[in-house]
Parts: sequence; structure tokens; C-alpha cells
Amino acid sequence: IPSFGRETIRRFSNNVSELKQLAARDYEDLLQCAIPVFDGLLPEPHNTSILSLLYTCGEWHGLAKLRMQTDSTLQLMTNETTQLGNRLRHFADVTCEAFDTKELRREVAARNRRQGQNQPQQPIQSSEVGPSPGARQRKYHLRTIKHHFLGDNVNHIRRFGTTDSISTE
Repeated sequence: IPSFGRETIRRFSNNVSELKQLAARDYEDLLQCAIPVFDGLLPEPHNTSILSLLYTCGEWHGLAKLRMQTDSTLQLMTNETTQLGNRLRHFADVTCEAFDTKELRREVAARNRRQGQNQPQQPIQSSEVGPSPGARQRKYHLRTIKHHFLGDNVNHIRRFGTTDSISTE
């Protein structure tokens, strides 16, 4: 997907899964471009499920980013947060379970490096080599702090104001 405008959507790598140290603006750009990229990538009903999730994420992000909130926009955001939670649970329980996902190459390499550092140095006594640790199965789960705090965003805005007053973006 090409860049758009001077400062609207910046150019990003062809292999987004290999990107590291992304800033908030990078995630925002990826979210804005994700729907046409994912459309038709997976078979039905998973295609519709992912597109609905991405659209809901975009709506929620748009509401969360408003610089001025009213009671009606906060109510919309409350409803959208509920919808986002429902779609995330459906994604985790149905869509993700339908696919066998594995670690990325860089995750395997990092794990192997960590395991190599943790093992004591011993002289090699035989030519037998243990099994090469490959990519492990990865499952998507909602047990993260980011997912947990999504539901607190509306109360946070009511209590402290909009995020533009505290954001570093």
C-alpha cells in the first residue's frame, strides 16, 4: 500500500510482521490500511469476522482520539467498547482456533539465544546433537493488560479528560 499525503500515512515495510519498535502513529497507519489488505485473505466466515473486527477497531480508535468528548460520544464509545470486546472474544475463540499459527523466525531465534545463554557451558562429550527447537505453536489470547484496560477508557476520559492532553503523539 503506497503512502498517502505528506504526513497522513507514512510508508512502511512490505513485511509488517517483521517490524520492531513501532510508534503509535505506525499502529494507526497500519489500522487505517488493514481492511483492504485483509479483505479476501481468509476463507469465509473468518474473512467477515476479521473485517468486522478491523472496522470496529477503527471506529473505537476514532472515538478514543476525539479531542472533545460529549455525553453522546462517550455513550457511543461505551457501546463501541462492548462491541469491540465481543468481536475480540469471537476472534480469539472462533477465528484463531481455526488456524495453526506458529512463532515468527525472529521469535524462534530470540528464544534459542535466550536458552543458549541460560545453559551452563559444558565441554561437548559426544557428537549427538539435540533436536533443533523449531517454531512453537502460538495462540492469541486476551489475557493482556492492553485488552484489560480497554473497558476503562471511557471512565478515564470522564475523570481526566481527553487523551490529547496527556498523549505524547
